[in-house]
Amino acid sequence: YVLVERSGVLREAQRALLRLEPADEALGPYVASVGSDAPEPVPASGPVVTSLDDLPGVELEGVVVANELLDNLPFGIARWSGSTWDEVRVGLDGAGEFVEVVVPALPSDAVALARVAAGLTPTAGDRLPIPRGLDDWLRRVAATLRRGYVALIDTMDTTAGILDREAGDWLRTYRGHGAGGAPLTDPGSRDLVSDVVVEQLRHAAADAGFVVVAETSQSEWLADLGIAGLVDRGRTLWEERAAVGDLAALEARSVATQAAALTDPAGLGAHHVVILGRHVG
Repeated sequence: YVLVERSGVLREAQRALLRLEPADEALGPYVASVGSDAPEPVPASGPVVTSLDDLPGVELEGVVVANELLDNLPFGIARWSGSTWDEVRVGLDGAGEFVEVVVPALPSDAVALARVAAGLTPTAGDRLPIPRGLDDWLRRVAATLRRGYVALIDTMDTTAGILDREAGDWLRTYRGHGAGGAPLTDPGSRDLVSDVVVEQLRHAAADAGFVVVAETSQSEWLADLGIAGLVDRGRTLWEERAAVGDLAALEARSVATQAAALTDPAGLGAHHVVILGRHVG
């Protein structure tokens, strides 16, 4: 297991919870071949866990899981003028305060925006995210993942859905696990995230050499993976050990609570799940 975490502080927190191996041994423990220094994998060993600040710089076969990653990648903001797509940037007013500045969209961005908005009729002032980091991230994943799957779990919506919403509904700020206020207020003190546009993701995936294997909601995905059976086992264990009240009983009870949160259609259960494949037939 290769954990990709940019924060050095959080990588140290991972070390307190998991036994992390050196990065050069992350793909499995090995022994030297007889008469040679070439490493050989040890069958049926592991799990082996390491933590890196970026995707591994070697080709792999396997699965990449990105849970609520895409909405944190860099993005711009486009605004429909009534006839063309512009870009909303940030400048300073006379008092030195941050303000929005509208400029013509880059030609490449205008083409990409027209592609995802084809067949729709945006009104003047409508906004869409410009996924600056999405294309680059998927290309880097493709360079690492020789063959396998990418599981993407995130807040997503269609182009039509984004256009029907106020920009504040898909452009959000967070601080201290709560709403962080206006994006241009007290910059650097909060996280800014954007919902992912499904059509933009599909195009970026295809451009990077992936095919879309499946699209569903998190609640439906977890149901297909058998979360109901997990809840039933937890409920049974809780009923058997409730009188004891030990750690196993409490963990069993928490399974039902966690499952309810993860599958709530009005909450996390509404997260979009997209499975991409590369050279998987």
